[in-house]
Amino acid sequence: MKNEWAKAHDALSQITVYSNPNNEPVTISGHSDDLKCVGVGTDAAVFQYRFAPSYAFKIYAVGKTDKIKTEQNIYNRLGESAYFPACFAAEEQYLVLSYEGGITLQDCLLQGIHIPEQIVWDVEAARAYVREKGLNPRDMHLKNILLQNGRAKIIDVSEYILSGNDYRWEHLKSAYEAYYHLIDERSIPFWLLETVRKWYNQRKKYFSSFDEFMKAVLKLTTFRK
Repeated sequence: MKNEWAKAHDALSQITVYSNPNNEPVTISGHSDDLKCVGVGTDAAVFQYRFAPSYAFKIYAVGKTDKIKTEQNIYNRLGESAYFPACFAAEEQYLVLSYEGGITLQDCLLQGIHIPEQIVWDVEAARAYVREKGLNPRDMHLKNILLQNGRAKIIDVSEYILSGNDYRWEHLKSAYEAYYHLIDERSIPFWLLETVRKWYNQRKKYFSSFDEFMKAVLKLTTFRK
């Protein structure tokens, strides 16, 4: 490990990540003053090391580390692209990625930051690019898309090797086009986003269609017409 990111190895070894049931975010155990957690998902957590800030370190949960090489291979197939981070290395417990500044679309909603239509166009272009590389653009949601200098950056490619359409992006795009004007630049409470997330993950059990799901969501808000 002769690369710049090798500086972070000792600090990263102090962190253990655990997955949780029901598609809930991971739990982080351990601590290092030199690390800052910059993202949490259902399989991994992402950290920035203060002495090598241009890198992001994606630590996978115990029992999920077999996905590290898979994700590295996906990045290799994607190659250099303005839509995705760069992947520099795969270690035993983590991936070394380029650190990407910006704010997730979820945080845009929480903070009332305008999400421009350019984001939709960029994600559509990114999805076409993924398909050109023989991969499947899945798992595109509010926490996996950054608003970066007015453009979209997609920060999780781990499911692109899987088959099938999870419709996450199609539903998000549909909701943006039909309803975003009702909440544009309004701060959305965290409890509301969490409720919508949990309902969405169980929508097939409780709702007959996405339209029915959205009607239920609108009843929760004070922003509908």
